[in-house]
Amino acid sequence: MHDQAIRQVMKNTAPLAETITATPVGIGLAGSLRRVAARAAHTELYDAVPPSGDWVRCAQALADPEFFDRWRSRLGDWLQAEYGHAPARSTAGYVLSWYAHVPASIAALLFHHERRVPRLHPGELSFRLGAARPHPDAIALTGSTFACLPDDPAAGLPEATVVPSERALAAVLRGRYLAHVRRFIGVFGPGVRFGRRTLWAAATDALDTALWQAGLTSGDEGAGVADATLVLADRFAPFTSASTLRPLPGGSAGTGSGEQAWTRRREGCCFHYLVEPGPAGVCDTCPRRHAP
Repeated sequence: MHDQAIRQVMKNTAPLAETITATPVGIGLAGSLRRVAARAAHTELYDAVPPSGDWVRCAQALADPEFFDRWRSRLGDWLQAEYGHAPARSTAGYVLSWYAHVPASIAALLFHHERRVPRLHPGELSFRLGAARPHPDAIALTGSTFACLPDDPAAGLPEATVVPSERALAAVLRGRYLAHVRRFIGVFGPGVRFGRRTLWAAATDALDTALWQAGLTSGDEGAGVADATLVLADRFAPFTSASTLRPLPGGSAGTGSGEQAWTRRREGCCFHYLVEPGPAGVCDTCPRRHAP
């Protein structure tokens, strides 16, 4: 959960040739998924739900509020084994952030690399929970429809909806993500002791971070920052802020290129500090460290 780990470009967990096998490479959305699969630093991508693994369809999760109780219980067991205790606010904070990152990360990757936005409908998204640490470590996007720009090679396909500009495409992404997360918060929120702002702060953080990370992990952090400031150019309620990305004072990307490094202020707290008391338990970008 620590945001300090966001700056570490992690090695992909599956070779590109092994990530997606259900659909041949082409100009449709499945082709997009194959092309971006190698760039998903933390998560494997699929265009069909594999037959093995602990896969959860988002639509089924949202139809069963008790699923989130079971997920938190499983997470609590992991936290207990790792840290010796598992506060309820921490399990709720982890699951809140982890779920929001599922639609956020797939949308960010496709927007950044392909300038495409899938529907993000819960019936077309699934995620796999890790065998040890129960976080989403793989995502399956099974839909085929998407929004794109006029110069997209698939603009003439029946499953493509063409929008006139990047700004318009960013608005589509924001709206589709909002629709999915609104449903999630409506199901998850009543079962946790979080206020409305805490819930929507986590959703805002997930989207802002996912857009940033899409650029960071592909070697063009500045482009990820540009995407985040395009999608979250302002505070679009119920999101709690515009993008909070800002240059790291005196910082460079550490590659010798002289490129500017970036950081952000989280809008919400993941409550990891309750699990690991002391400075080590507070993320570098946590609002507990930085005033708005």
